[in-house]
Amino acid sequence: VDAMMKAKLGKVVDWQKINRDDYMAAMERSPVKDTELRVLLQAALTDRCQDQELFMHSIDASYQYEGYAQYQAKDL
Repeated sequence: VDAMMKAKLGKVVDWQKINRDDYMAAMERSPVKDTELRVLLQAALTDRCQDQELFMHSIDASYQYEGYAQYQAKDL
């Protein structure tokens, strides 16, 4: 998602601003209607595309959304 947003809009998603349960629910409903997902992502867009800390938080969020929270990028 971030790569597409960066290429099209010059922005990325700040995943720290998106609640996991809200995101997963919006993803489940998106094949029927994607408005909820669009609103959720749009509210979290930032132009901090080159921010390394934001990038690392995004990796952590991605793993947490998938149920993997044992490690965090800052600890590696």
